[in-house]
Amino acid sequence: MIRFLLAIFLPLVASTMAARAASPPVVDVELVLAVDVSWSMDVEEQALQRQGYVDALRHPDVLSAIGKGDWGRIAVTYVEWAGHGLDQTVVPWTIIANAADAFAFAEQLDRAPIARMRRTSISSILQRSVDLFDNGIDGMRRVVDVSGDGPNNMGILVTAARDEALANGIVINGLPIMIKRGNPGGYFHLDRLDLYYEDCVIGGFGSFMITVNSADKFQEAIRRKLIMEIASAPARVVPAGWRPPGSPPRIDCAIGEKQWRSWRRYDRW
Repeated sequence: MIRFLLAIFLPLVASTMAARAASPPVVDVELVLAVDVSWSMDVEEQALQRQGYVDALRHPDVLSAIGKGDWGRIAVTYVEWAGHGLDQTVVPWTIIANAADAFAFAEQLDRAPIARMRRTSISSILQRSVDLFDNGIDGMRRVVDVSGDGPNNMGILVTAARDEALANGIVINGLPIMIKRGNPGGYFHLDRLDLYYEDCVIGGFGSFMITVNSADKFQEAIRRKLIMEIASAPARVVPAGWRPPGSPPRIDCAIGEKQWRSWRRYDRW
């Protein structure tokens, strides 16, 4: 009788275990950290930005936020980007469930060289991020975290790429870097980059942005943003493109492309 029962149940147990092993890992959030490394970011800013993510991933508050999730783990990848098609994965998808995982990710990031590439295509990295989520991981939420110091000036319109990502159930948050505010420093500066990100880039349920206005706030802003993304607790929900009925647009979502065309006309002379 015992042999008979074992003959029935052992294959069932083995089948169940195999099915579980084949199932994709479940995490609270899949997070793409999409970091601007265009030439408009000077070397000091890029170093501050990189160090901000390294330190945040080691911070006790970030680790606590991860542990308090329903599953107690997240999946993260770190991607640097600039112009259309110019992006590179610095740290591939990694599941972080404890301090050891987080420190290993931070160490790998800390040791990697920082790239510098031409132009700015937020739309390209948003399109690339849609593909990145085809990763064999089952996230309760999927989030792209875009940082940058200028508007889109290459590739398709940023609003078209944003809407494509939103249609795929992806939330887009922003970290507009405005350290050089009041000091234009070239044709591609945008004094109200915060409005541009709010109206043209971010979107999805619970989307938000945190603006960096000074170098000494970089690390705090990045840490705060990561905690809110992990905990799904935004400081302020900003529906992308929303304005009171009848109000004029606050900023032109194609302003970066227009700046580039204007510069090219001038450059010919």
